[in-house]
Amino acid sequence: MNYEIQGKPYPVAIMNLEAGESVVCQRGAMTWMSSNMEMQTKGGGIGKMLGRALSGDSMFQNTYTAKGGPGMIAFASTVPGEIMEIEMAPGRDIVAQKSAFLASSPSVSFEMFFQKKLGAGFFGGEGFIMQRFSGTGTLLLEIDGSLISYELQAGQSMLVDTGNLAAMDATCSIDIQTVKGIGNMLLGGEGLFNTKVTGPGRVWMQTMPLSNLAGAIARFIPSKD
Repeated sequence: MNYEIQGKPYPVAIMNLEAGESVVCQRGAMTWMSSNMEMQTKGGGIGKMLGRALSGDSMFQNTYTAKGGPGMIAFASTVPGEIMEIEMAPGRDIVAQKSAFLASSPSVSFEMFFQKKLGAGFFGGEGFIMQRFSGTGTLLLEIDGSLISYELQAGQSMLVDTGNLAAMDATCSIDIQTVKGIGNMLLGGEGLFNTKVTGPGRVWMQTMPLSNLAGAIARFIPSKD
């Protein structure tokens, strides 16, 4: 398949498929398509269905196939941000935030990713369960806000505010670090913990987590007495 990403701040990935070629997407992600695209909804077994549900996605996924000739299908972002594109290869797994999955080649696999350290799971901003992708082909992820990436060397670390870690190579590790100083913890406005990401591997940051966006909007919504 070939594709292009257009539009900001609500981007859309427009994919062109050869006859018989398929693409997998999160349920409800399709925005428009040519009339010869055929949809099939699959769960992939109880284990995979529960895994997707626990990691923030729908239990079911849709597979679209171009029938009788080349086809076109578009997948749009649901929030202001970017669509992150990764060409997956054997031996390079990607770990991403909950609900990041938008679409992929059928040869890309999806599974739950459990934080090995309970502290990182409960306090690190992404929850105990994340998403892990492997295999080959194209992977498209939804990013909240703008996307910034860094390449971490072995043992090199970065501290990330809650929710700003969008994705990372699976070779990276996650832990939490308590904000130093009682005054900083109580008055600094940055919360009690930061996420610590350690290389080697690439990490991708997002500038406006959906939770931050919701909080900013909520301040302007009058409360009901």
